Amino acid sequence: MKKVELGKYKHFKGGKYKVIGVAKHSETLEDFVVYKALYGEKGLWIRPLKIFLEKTVVDGKKVDRFKKMK
Repeated sequence: MKKVELGKYKHFKGGKYKVIGVAKHSETLEDFVVYKALYGEKGLWIRPLKIFLEKTVVDGKKVDRFKKMK
């Protein structure tokens, strides 16, 4: 299974987030990424790891849904 590094990421739509960890679903054991928005109300979010790491299509090109920032 792929892993995600802790740190700051940029969503393909422009929002910036900080990944703070990976948690497991208590019944399915599926991995979820736990991340915090770095804008607005700075809400806390979770998303399945496989979706966090997948590519999406924008203007006909495959791009990372979330890209690690330097």
